[in-house]
Amino acid sequence: MKPHKIILAGETGFLGQVLVDYWKDSPIDIVVLSRKPYTSHDRVRYVTWDGKSIGTWADELNEADVLINLAGRTVDCRYTARNKREIIESRTKSTAILGQAIRQTANPPQLWINLSSATIYRHALDRQMDEITGETDSPQAEYRFSQQVCKEWEQAFWESDTPEVRKVALRSSLVLGRDGGVFPVLKRLTRFGLGGQQGHGDQFISWLHKHDFARIIDFLIRNDALDGTFNCTAPCPIRNTEFMTLLRRAFGTPIGLPATRWMLEIGAFLLRTETELVLKSRNVIPRRLQEAGFQFAYPTASEAVAALVK
Repeated sequence: MKPHKIILAGETGFLGQVLVDYWKDSPIDIVVLSRKPYTSHDRVRYVTWDGKSIGTWADELNEADVLINLAGRTVDCRYTARNKREIIESRTKSTAILGQAIRQTANPPQLWINLSSATIYRHALDRQMDEITGETDSPQAEYRFSQQVCKEWEQAFWESDTPEVRKVALRSSLVLGRDGGVFPVLKRLTRFGLGGQQGHGDQFISWLHKHDFARIIDFLIRNDALDGTFNCTAPCPIRNTEFMTLLRRAFGTPIGLPATRWMLEIGAFLLRTETELVLKSRNVIPRRLQEAGFQFAYPTASEAVAALVK
């Protein structure tokens, strides 16, 4: 499929901007469904929605080619009961209402891509997780909530009855970019001499350069035979210790103080976040993308970091 109109639901942040920038020089009309009003520019229009109920925004789905749902409250917070509820409901309710809107649309999008997360797989130090053999049940209670979020999110997606629409659940890893996501935070830590290993340092990081994130979505759009679940991550997970070493070398910082688990717990409490975001081993590979013939521009962390620092 060669798209002419793409709907980006619920994302005016880093990932949404990555996609807008990727298509900015192409003849594609982009409609961003946002909870806040923004000024439209070039071929990008902003339409308000609440992510919970049908409104005039649903008219935009008619004769659109692709719907990409990126909606969801950030998980970078303390896992209080209220935050947990908001994290799950912001994903499941927005997904369900999009499905309802599609069913009411005379000419719905041909493709619906719904974001998920690679953290759906268990904490894995022993082997890599792919879409076919990956394990989504964790023996560690501390990692079960993040998996629950992904499972309920994907369940809401697959239970949406849209038989005429091709559907893809995209289990994304950490996306690295100079201007958003986790990379600027790691850059500051490294330059301040705090770029040492986190915890034991043996946990794997599944990551993806932002350019490949956009290229993967474009690849899925243009290949009509592809549907189902795809891991959206680079093919070479890297251990935390090795990744932090790459950052120190790239920024010319010889010293990187390590952070033990108890130090991370204190830091997470002060920053109102959770240590799981850095301690869980995400050892995930994109088996289905590679089997479909996708070629990564940045297959290794060293190449990605070098490009981001250059």
